[in-house]
Amino acid sequence: MEAPIGQILQDFAVIMIIASVMTLVFYRLKQPVVIGFIVAGIIIGPYSPPFSLIHNLDVLNLFAEMGVILLLFTVGMEFPIQKLKEVGRKAIVIASSEAFGTLAIGFVVAQSLGLGFYDSLFIALAISVTSTVIIMRVLGELRMMKDESATLILGTTIIEDIIIISLLAIFQSAGASGEFSINEIIISVGITIGFIAAVLVIGSKIIPRLMDVVARTNQHDVLIVAAVGVAFALAFVSFQLGISVAAGAFFAGVLVAESRSHSVTSVLANPVKDIFAALFFVSVGALMDFSLIPQFIVPALILIGVSIGAKFLTVYVSSRIQKLNNLTSARTALGCSSSGGEIALVVAKGGIDVGAATPIILPMIGTMTIITTFIAPYVIKYGWRFTEKFAKSQDKDDEKRHKQPPSNTGDTSSKPPP
Repeated sequence: MEAPIGQILQDFAVIMIIASVMTLVFYRLKQPVVIGFIVAGIIIGPYSPPFSLIHNLDVLNLFAEMGVILLLFTVGMEFPIQKLKEVGRKAIVIASSEAFGTLAIGFVVAQSLGLGFYDSLFIALAISVTSTVIIMRVLGELRMMKDESATLILGTTIIEDIIIISLLAIFQSAGASGEFSINEIIISVGITIGFIAAVLVIGSKIIPRLMDVVARTNQHDVLIVAAVGVAFALAFVSFQLGISVAAGAFFAGVLVAESRSHSVTSVLANPVKDIFAALFFVSVGALMDFSLIPQFIVPALILIGVSIGAKFLTVYVSSRIQKLNNLTSARTALGCSSSGGEIALVVAKGGIDVGAATPIILPMIGTMTIITTFIAPYVIKYGWRFTEKFAKSQDKDDEKRHKQPPSNTGDTSSKPPP
């Protein structure tokens, strides 16, 4: 027993030390620390020469699963039910158009590139994700948070996260059975919707009150244990139902956010989330086989272009349909299309975990996530200026169309007499 325990301790020490060094490097470079975690994983992983610094990948995978649960739990805590109601109809329409439009376009393109059915499905779902964290951080650093489009981007990404996590639960359920028939889809959709409805209707009457009762003890250790217990309990229930543990953890966070003590719970949960989120991203990097790069780099670059183009098009068109002006529509489209997100990695790993997708999609999605995360600040910074010029040219075209006199069809009845 001593050897395995010693290996686990050694693996944990290696992960945390190299992860801390790499995140410090990326902090100095003013890049997202998520990339630092992924690079740390690549350094210590079994696919990086000359040898692996990790002895037990099963333990790493266990940490990764815990990381997914706590990461999605804290994401859910940012979205109380009242906040979801306030995002408005416009954000719901835009997010639905973006998610389903990008999913459909991405799936068709992935299939045309020769990828398998389930690989195409999970890749298409992954490229439909927009990183709320990264986009909001970039907008804040560039002092663009007061722009009208920033609020719309936030609302859109909130709804999009819920759609993507729900679809992941459905795809995992269908993928685990090895079939994707109409009956399988109906059953998966029914189970997922039933679970979400039960959580929001029944759970919202129990969990917030329970958390408030615990909070009255003024014992922070008891409060955080109760909150994490709720996260793992709902993750377990969703796992037993055959849907994604990410969905259970996310909606557990939504329920805890309904309590009066949610702000304290959120502060207490952050350190725990940070540790296991780091383990998740490090494990993703460690499990990426970059020797496969020659096989997927061209499809990955094509799919990055497809993702940006499809998101921009669907968001811009759905915004204009709802009578938003050209500038707001263009900036919202640009913000939503500029970066993939950490949930894309959750989607990729989720497809592999149920045996539906092949391992190649993890380094492929990882590479795409790294590239889009790097370019997001520059896309938004310089794209903001482009959208202003684009909106002005569109406005001029609209004015010309409105001022253009009606064509002469030969009807002289309205002409004044000579």
